[in-house]
Amino acid sequence: MPSGVTRTTLRHMTYFPPPAEELRFLDSELRQLDARRAQLLARRAWLITMLQQAVQPAPPVWPSRPAQPGPAARPEATAPGVQNVLLLLGGILLTIAAMVFTLVSWGHLGIAGRSLVLGAVTLAVLGAPVALLRRGLRSTAESVAGLGLALTVLDAYALHQVVFTAADTATYAAAASTALAVLWAAYGTALAALPGSAALRLPHPAALAVAQLPLGLWTIALGGGPLTVTAAVLLTTAFDAVVALRVAERPVRVVALVCAFGTGGWGVLAAGLLSLGAAGPSAAARAAALLLLAAVIALGVARFAPRPGLATGMATTAALCAVAGPVGVLRVSLPGDWVVPACLACGIALLAAVRGPAAVRRGVVLASGVVQAGAVLWAVPAVGVTLLGPVAWLRHIWAGAPADARAAVTVDAFWPPYAVTVPLVLLTVAAVLATAVRGEERRPQALTAALTLTWAAVLVTPTALELPYLVGLLIQGLTVPALLVPSLQGSALRGAAARTATGLALLTSLGLAFLSLAGEPATLGVLASLTVVFAVAAWRGRPAPVCAAAALGWATALACAVGASAGWRPEIVALLVLVVPVAAALLAARLDDPVTTVTVEVTGAVAGFVAIALAVADPPLLALVLSLCGVIAAGTAVRPDRRDVGYPAVALFVLASWVRLAAWQVGLPEAYTLPVTVPALLVGALRRRRDPAASSWTAYGPGLTVTLLPSLATAWSDVEWTRPLLLGAAGLLLTLLGARHRLRAPLVLGGSALALVTLHELAPYLVQVTDALPRWVPPALAGLLLLALGATYEQRLRDVRRVREVLGRMN
Repeated sequence: MPSGVTRTTLRHMTYFPPPAEELRFLDSELRQLDARRAQLLARRAWLITMLQQAVQPAPPVWPSRPAQPGPAARPEATAPGVQNVLLLLGGILLTIAAMVFTLVSWGHLGIAGRSLVLGAVTLAVLGAPVALLRRGLRSTAESVAGLGLALTVLDAYALHQVVFTAADTATYAAAASTALAVLWAAYGTALAALPGSAALRLPHPAALAVAQLPLGLWTIALGGGPLTVTAAVLLTTAFDAVVALRVAERPVRVVALVCAFGTGGWGVLAAGLLSLGAAGPSAAARAAALLLLAAVIALGVARFAPRPGLATGMATTAALCAVAGPVGVLRVSLPGDWVVPACLACGIALLAAVRGPAAVRRGVVLASGVVQAGAVLWAVPAVGVTLLGPVAWLRHIWAGAPADARAAVTVDAFWPPYAVTVPLVLLTVAAVLATAVRGEERRPQALTAALTLTWAAVLVTPTALELPYLVGLLIQGLTVPALLVPSLQGSALRGAAARTATGLALLTSLGLAFLSLAGEPATLGVLASLTVVFAVAAWRGRPAPVCAAAALGWATALACAVGASAGWRPEIVALLVLVVPVAAALLAARLDDPVTTVTVEVTGAVAGFVAIALAVADPPLLALVLSLCGVIAAGTAVRPDRRDVGYPAVALFVLASWVRLAAWQVGLPEAYTLPVTVPALLVGALRRRRDPAASSWTAYGPGLTVTLLPSLATAWSDVEWTRPLLLGAAGLLLTLLGARHRLRAPLVLGGSALALVTLHELAPYLVQVTDALPRWVPPALAGLLLLALGATYEQRLRDVRRVREVLGRMN
């Protein structure tokens, strides 16, 4: 390179091909690579085939990589798993053989032979794990040790059958289980203490499992009753709990935990059954002592439990057992009405005894909640009867005031027993929720629940205490506005509590209305009061949509009740009910809230349907009611945002006219259809004037169809000539108008009507012409038609063939 050429000069002299030339170069290189790849893949496939067919692979033409071996089949079971299964089956088979030998073949040997055989076999089997452990055969040693432990059980059985035949069964079983537990535990400890051997997992858990029996069996052997046996089971549970919490060996810990849950559950269940079956305070006190013992054991486990979940569960169990004991004593000492309040008091007292770690405190609080929830569930049937029982007055309207509030709700129901203290229970739980729950997250839910429980207590108080009927009405009547106060603007309650209060007010008003059906004055007074209360709440409160709809609904019910009280017929009452839709339409026009507006309008529409249903029996009055409903809908449609209500208004007017014509016994279909056709055509003409692009089918089609179709159906069965003549003239006029203004709907509908009327009028003459023709004319005409169709079809096929030939020559 000349010395005068610099790097800058070389960089500027570097040649870059144009993009088109570079693209052709890259495509050429890629084609060569693809061809080379295809050649190599073909050679590889041939080599694989040759290797699979030949025993000795032929030497390759050029060096290549050896074929990769396929994935080897994985075994479905591991070697240790197979070993454990074999050892387990072997131990089971040997144990079964020993049992068969002991139970079946035992009688063929003498006393000395029996002792020698059992002793020699047991000692040999129990000593074999020592040698196996020194050789590192741990699993085999476990199996042999299990066989040895099983042989000791057979030895105990054999000794009872041969040596201790006179011993009591329970006493011998207690002594044998004690001896076996001690022997197995010592055997496991001795094997662990031998030099050069590892400890076995089986002896100590097996000894712990057998240790569940001695205390209970000794109690039975000494003549203990159910209380003593239950106490023995609970003490065994305490022993298992100590072992589970203090022993370091995992197998022993697991077995101890399982045994503790099993014996503990058995002991608590037995103590609970003894408490329920106690006939006097002394027996209940003894059962309560057992439950308190179970509570102490569970609380000790909760105090030292390593996991928070276990601690919480055991603390809950301890607290429930601590409540169940005193409740069992109170059950046989107090009247039936006060048992549940006493149980509730014990559950609330748990909240004052909350001590210890957080998990334990959580469990005690949970137990208190369970007791309170149970008390509330006990009170639910009484509240349900109070709320739903008055529905039965629908079958006994104005039959007379009942004796008291309880008789008013139990017309077709029964009052639950021992339910006098239901209000006290509900108020107590509500007070606890309102005062004990302090967290910011749970405080709103607690207040809502407290409000609901307080409402239920107030609702059920007159029924539970058998107060007078009027007092019950007054209490429920005052409850409705009291519940609506939280929904007023400026109230302290917000969110879910306010919505809950509004829903409870609606529910209370419904029950109060049913309850007031016993007497006529009560019904009128209650419905009027509910209308006013909800109207005021809608005016002053936040849930205006709900309260406004409720006020209009109760106003509708009040109108019906006033009409029934005055002795008016239902169709006359319908006119009074129409006051509610009128008020709803006027109120909706002045409201600013769209949700409230919709609910008011929907409620007014429902009231209108009620009026129509009341007037069905009298067609003239029904026509009047429909017309008035149409007027109300038309007035609503005047508003710019309610133009669509005009369609229901037109439908109501049409229905009113039809009902009136039916009442006048008018049978002409045109009398029903023309009042619809004329306004529809006028509306269509106005629309076409405002929007010339609108289709004639949309503008004139519905109006013309309403009259033409019924008139055609009637004309085809009419023997007179007046209707066909008028209908044909109308069809001709529509055809001419459609042709003049180039409108499809009048042209098609008018022409179709004219053609059908003409066909109907000429039908007799066509029949005569058909009879005058010879019989061969119709088949001949049909044949000519088929020939013409065939010729046309052939001509088209020939044209297609020619086009195909031309295209072929062009190619």
